[in-house]
Amino acid sequence: MIHKTSIIDKNAKISQTAEIGPYAVIGSGVEIHDEVEIHSHVNIVGDTKIGKETKIFPFASIGTQPQDLKYKGEKSSLIIGKNNIIREYVTINPGTQGGGMITKIGNNCLFMISSHIAHDCQIGNNVVIANNVPLGGHVVIEDSVIIGGNSAVQQFTRIGRLAMVGGMTGVLKDVIPFGLSLGNRNYLKGINVIGLRRNKYENKTIMELNEAYKKIFSSKNLHENLNKINGEFKDNKLVKEVTEFISKDKKRPICSPLEN
Repeated sequence: MIHKTSIIDKNAKISQTAEIGPYAVIGSGVEIHDEVEIHSHVNIVGDTKIGKETKIFPFASIGTQPQDLKYKGEKSSLIIGKNNIIREYVTINPGTQGGGMITKIGNNCLFMISSHIAHDCQIGNNVVIANNVPLGGHVVIEDSVIIGGNSAVQQFTRIGRLAMVGGMTGVLKDVIPFGLSLGNRNYLKGINVIGLRRNKYENKTIMELNEAYKKIFSSKNLHENLNKINGEFKDNKLVKEVTEFISKDKKRPICSPLEN
């Protein structure tokens, strides 16, 4: 159902099962898939695709020009997956030439009121971003991450799978998978044990990960520490995921415990 007061470009592609509320504005390059719900006063423009069953609440602005002074009008895109919830005043920008031309969001995510997804961000599945959280450009958020309210994530930062960031945290350094990070400028508090248990990982696996965590962060030289534990936890997939995350980008600073 499309409300009669909405403004929809004739070139937009909209599923017959989508719902578009009053005073919504839909631009020419937009694709809206099955059973999407667009509430009143939503603005969606650009080369933007909205996946099945996604819900977008009033005053969200999706697909508008990136907030990047280097952006020169190049045709970039925004892809939003299935079954996402995008609450009031959320803003999401497409990619830029300097970042691969695409901003991409997975499935089953929740973006709470006034959160912002900047250009060239890559967001996984089952991510929860709480109220008033801005993500800078080129940020990578892996699956099942939770970011607490009023936090801010600096551009190019990576946050690994099943990590949790506490509220009001300034995230300047990459957060390892399964990490628990907080602080005015983020530090690592430990392992997200509750999240791992909720995802039905065995206690033995979690305990091994916690032991590996202590050894990895036993000193400031993380890569030397990784070499020391090489092969010690070879059967633990969680430890392997953490070590690969740290080794993948040696230029990025890794969030560490305060004592380091």
